[in-house]
Amino acid sequence: MGSQGIRHYEQHKVFPPIYQVRYFSLQLLGVDCLGRAMAQLPAPGSVIVPDWHESAEGKEYLSSILRKNRRRVFGLLERPVLPPQVAADTAGYKIFVSGKSGVGKTALVAKLAGLEVPVIHHETVGIQTTIVYWPAKLQASDRVIIFRFEFWDCGEAALKKFDHILPACKEKTDAFLFLFSFTDRSSFDDLPAQLSRVAGDAPNTVKMVIGSKFDQYMHTDVPERDLTAFRQAWELPLLRVKSVPGRRLADGRTLDGRAGLADVAHILNGLGEHLWHQDQVAAGLIPGPQENAPEEEQG
Repeated sequence: MGSQGIRHYEQHKVFPPIYQVRYFSLQLLGVDCLGRAMAQLPAPGSVIVPDWHESAEGKEYLSSILRKNRRRVFGLLERPVLPPQVAADTAGYKIFVSGKSGVGKTALVAKLAGLEVPVIHHETVGIQTTIVYWPAKLQASDRVIIFRFEFWDCGEAALKKFDHILPACKEKTDAFLFLFSFTDRSSFDDLPAQLSRVAGDAPNTVKMVIGSKFDQYMHTDVPERDLTAFRQAWELPLLRVKSVPGRRLADGRTLDGRAGLADVAHILNGLGEHLWHQDQVAAGLIPGPQENAPEEEQG
């Protein structure tokens, strides 16, 4: 179903009947909806408990995506195995990562997946997909959801060379991540064109902007006033991520899985929050932007 309605929520071994709900198509919001469609999204932390992953309960669930404090790598058909007493529903989403060459798309996905971040930039050849699982607790129901994020990353050269690549990346996509680098002003200036070209025909799909290389903020080409102006103009979530190598375990070589998760929890929680909210709106469980609009603006 993707972003057009509520998806199947797959519980381990069981499909709960409570999610067999009627869903409907959202009305388009018009040409200006590229940025405005996000205006009614929830405040950070209002859908997902922000620091739950640091609690004793959260750490129990995190153990399903860790092995000896190392991140587990999941293939397309693999998933975390939880004890019966802590079973949780799984919600899967496809996410396309977009941005100019060299802004850190592959590095971001590697960081989210707990993999080594490439030290030297190499253009991604073709399409690369990466599966990331993330447990989170919902504020409203106190239920735990295992989010399954399938990240699609594609090199800029391949997008320009082959016409079928971009449509394949966009097909049934639930969210777009638009990246810019704090050390590359042109990548920030290119965001409006990226938003229009990549997501202009997907007004009701989640869109988030992420600034990479935030650890080099002292040398930034993108001042805070420009970020503020962008947020006001586009009304999109804007997050920041560092590009420094991840922390290591005692052996000095292996990435510390728990520390790596703490570094990216705000991004994974943010994605889960906006995607869950999008599905709730699409299913008619909560009002959408048009239903929340003042009466004088509706007619």
